[in-house]
Amino acid sequence: MPREQATVIARAFLPPYRVLNRWDYHYIRSKLSTDPLYPGVLGALRGSTAPLLDLGCGLGLLAHALRHDGQSMPYHGVDNDADKIARATAAADRTEMASTRFAYVDLAHHLPEHAGSVAILDVLQYLPAPAQRHLLENVIAMLTPGARLVIRTGLVDGSRRGLVSRIGDRAANLIGWMQSTPRCYPSAEDLRAILEGAGLQMAIEPLWGRTPFNNWLVVAQRD
Repeated sequence: MPREQATVIARAFLPPYRVLNRWDYHYIRSKLSTDPLYPGVLGALRGSTAPLLDLGCGLGLLAHALRHDGQSMPYHGVDNDADKIARATAAADRTEMASTRFAYVDLAHHLPEHAGSVAILDVLQYLPAPAQRHLLENVIAMLTPGARLVIRTGLVDGSRRGLVSRIGDRAANLIGWMQSTPRCYPSAEDLRAILEGAGLQMAIEPLWGRTPFNNWLVVAQRD
């Protein structure tokens, strides 16, 4: 994403007084400018107007990126970090984003009702394999005609990038940015078996950009 656009989005997260913590502003401006996640996900969702459920939404950056991309589908972001949800809600309120809402949800115990598209970005690795399958089976049932399932995840493939991803995810937990450590990275074969086994068309491609991480973009929809 162009730095100018990233800066505009990041300003929504500035504190009301300069002396307060400006971490979110600097983090968001850097992340949106450098992470290939957002161009990849925006491209995957473009052309669909189905409501979007963003599982593990964090600060809700995808909602801001969608609106700046001209995508106006209803957006519902959920996360198990109540503090991030509060900050996401405050930023959305400041920018008066329409058809956007956030909620605290522990996906290990509850999944919101939804019909439409689903985004699962950097979430699967924090679940054990049986929970990954259970989550995917549930969100597949949410997909409506024309809706998309968009996943970004690291993959287990024995690569150097995979090692860097594991180190990075553990570091995010150590500094308190993530609530838990990674549990299980899926394989491309496992994802294909679940998604194609459910009758979805699936495409998978690397989403590395200029990062050292082993991130992949998975996009699936009904035939």
